Amino acid sequence: MLAIETLSWMEMQNLSESLAFARTVKQLNIKDPNSLRLAHMLVRETVRRQNFIDQFINHAIKPKTIDEYNLGVQAFLRLYVYRTRIAKDWTRFDIEEAENIAKQARSILGWKTLHGVESILVVLLTQEPTTIFENLGDAEKIGLQTFHPPWFVDYCFRLFGRPETITMLEADIEQPPTYIRLNTLRANESEIQQRLTQEGVRAEKVEQLKHAHKVVKTKQPLTQTKSFREGLFYVQDKASCFAAEAANPTPGTTVLDVCSAPGAKTTYLAQLMRNQGAILSVDYSKRRIEVWKSEVARMGAEIAEPIIADARHHLPLKLEADVLVLDPPCTSTGTFRKQPSAKWRLTPQSIDRMTEIQWQMLENCAENVKRGGSLFYSTCSITVEENEMLIERFLKTNSEFLLAEIMPIIGLPGLRGLDKCQRLYPHIHQCNGFFIAKLTKEE
Repeated sequence: MLAIETLSWMEMQNLSESLAFARTVKQLNIKDPNSLRLAHMLVRETVRRQNFIDQFINHAIKPKTIDEYNLGVQAFLRLYVYRTRIAKDWTRFDIEEAENIAKQARSILGWKTLHGVESILVVLLTQEPTTIFENLGDAEKIGLQTFHPPWFVDYCFRLFGRPETITMLEADIEQPPTYIRLNTLRANESEIQQRLTQEGVRAEKVEQLKHAHKVVKTKQPLTQTKSFREGLFYVQDKASCFAAEAANPTPGTTVLDVCSAPGAKTTYLAQLMRNQGAILSVDYSKRRIEVWKSEVARMGAEIAEPIIADARHHLPLKLEADVLVLDPPCTSTGTFRKQPSAKWRLTPQSIDRMTEIQWQMLENCAENVKRGGSLFYSTCSITVEENEMLIERFLKTNSEFLLAEIMPIIGLPGLRGLDKCQRLYPHIHQCNGFFIAKLTKEE
């Protein structure tokens, strides 16, 4: 029930899996942790392969398509294919299990609703997956094999070449590692590690970064540990940790953190500054700022102040910051491992729309960087339009800014000759796909 309802919400309102799942849990008031874990896994892994699953279903029901059924039936058919075929690696099927799944669906959706698709369940249980690849172009075929939209496959072919693209896209099927950042505002690292060990969490230090650790094992969800509630660590991707460390704010400086909610960067910047100086954190969303306030309090970041403002317009500030960190909204093409639904919401036009928003923000933020200060621009996208091409455009129209080296060097050089920028890729660096550029304002 939980998985079917979540998938239905996603289709109905174009929600991400996390938002739809949270809404459904609240709606159905389900609290059993085992049920929640199973349903979340089913939703995530079904959505991850949705193009393949839909093509597989459409082949079985042609000339009809899955879109002709109501949302509940669509969700059931997708989950049915995942559980009876994909989860078993296509090598076997269990008729008794399939019948039980159908029986559960009848009790949820009603036998009249499901009656129209009962006859195709056997076909879905026996159809060979290779049949869906007939008469397809290269990008379409690779898209189905790696579970990505054909337009995005074609885009990556042009940007990275075919072999590297296939390697990169194949890696998106894997579960991403979980990273945490130990919070030295609350305790020293050895004390935090000792507490984590006592709570059944084992984490390994990430080389080249100051406080990032990769979670190797945990006996319970990280957010349910006492250490988390006490602010001893933040669940934060390695790329996000890198962005804060690259900014390298020193104690006593003034930092402007733009698009700051929910607070990962703000709290790390305060940690690096040892709570000395000032951080002004800007975000347009009142709801997200409420989350930011909660996280800032949990992590003990005492020098941060929130400002609700839209960075697409001139910021309501007269100050000039020593360090400005801008992490604008982006297409999130570097986070498909973590948020697979993002793949299906994007179109080629999404890149153009997002680039224009990013340009407005970058231009406006430049006004609030002091002479001799630095602006750090980053996205969790791998597209060149949102990254290198935007920086090239900015440098042409803002001659007082120069591209500068970023330390530490943990990524690959930027594209289009912007080798002072850094790029991180999921299949190489085991984190979100990421881009960062450092722009210094001349004295």
